[in-house]
Amino acid sequence: MKQSYDVAIIGGGVIGAACARAAAGRGARVVLFEPGPDPAAASAASAGLLAAQIEPTDPETLATAVHARDLYESLAATLREDTGIDIGFWRDGIASVALDDAAAERLQAGVAAQRQAGLRCDWLEPEDVRERWPAVAPGCLGALYAPEDGAVDAPALIRALLADARRLGVTIASERVERVANDGTAVTGVAAGGAVVACVHVVVAAGAWSSRLAGLPRPLPVEPVRGQMIQKPWPPGMPRAVLYADHAYAVERGGKAILGSTMERAGFDCRVTNEGLAEIQQRVTRLLPALGALPVERAWAGLRPVTPDGLPIVGPDEGVEGLLYATGHGRNGILFAALTGEAIGDLVTKGRTDLDISTFAPQRLFPG
Repeated sequence: MKQSYDVAIIGGGVIGAACARAAAGRGARVVLFEPGPDPAAASAASAGLLAAQIEPTDPETLATAVHARDLYESLAATLREDTGIDIGFWRDGIASVALDDAAAERLQAGVAAQRQAGLRCDWLEPEDVRERWPAVAPGCLGALYAPEDGAVDAPALIRALLADARRLGVTIASERVERVANDGTAVTGVAAGGAVVACVHVVVAAGAWSSRLAGLPRPLPVEPVRGQMIQKPWPPGMPRAVLYADHAYAVERGGKAILGSTMERAGFDCRVTNEGLAEIQQRVTRLLPALGALPVERAWAGLRPVTPDGLPIVGPDEGVEGLLYATGHGRNGILFAALTGEAIGDLVTKGRTDLDISTFAPQRLFPG
């Protein structure tokens, strides 16, 4: 392995892979440190949702989320052409279903707000919901429908990003980074495998493990939040869909129902629990009663990297030259991966980006 690079990226999940690909595509010499897939990593455990108009509820981030989602239209085609890997991109729309009066009122207000913002968003009456998705609970009171939201196959996306990164010359290193080396004002490299690899820029993209990295100028406010998930057969006769309700979702993929998800502060414990699975089953059965009688085929969990305000940390550290962050994406790592990669690629090669990542600036979480 070369001992000097323009950029060292710590973390080979979807965010790190997107950053490595984007930086290399702009001509940078890049090394990506990925010691091996962790069974608790968020990327591989993800349902792959591009729920820009469903998940982010903060008006300040809605436009950024929509732009991040829309990048996948061209990214999917490019990755398929350059790597031969189909990332399973589709945008048939996502519905957030109202199962009580409070949810109906909130979602109808959401439709009005999104239309006012110039986005495509519809309110579906109960009969419209039942016509589209007959397995939805009879007590449905309607749904917010975002016709341009969609999903990808998360594991396929990671494989494609890493394959394209290699094609563009990225070195994939299996060593675990122990420390970010710096002289107090600028990064000088990373310590990994008993040696220091020199580099001009270091990108912290280690997900929930970012806070454990030594050599940072201050503790990084990212904590692991466990998300448990279940796979069942998709209800017979039910069209393909992504449906939300009551903090739960159901995604059809390959004839299976991917169901999630919990949000548990359990440290770095990625075990599946009876309590977590029961919570998911109760919520998704309320949405799709037919799922209740279907067997659980698989269950797993991942650790999402979550910040105090729920927003990612993306951008440079103002106190240490060459140090950048791309972490803390929580439930929306897949959604924001392409945009984060493009922004980091710009920052490490041009020193600036035209993408609006101001609400993700690290300094908002570093007082003083």
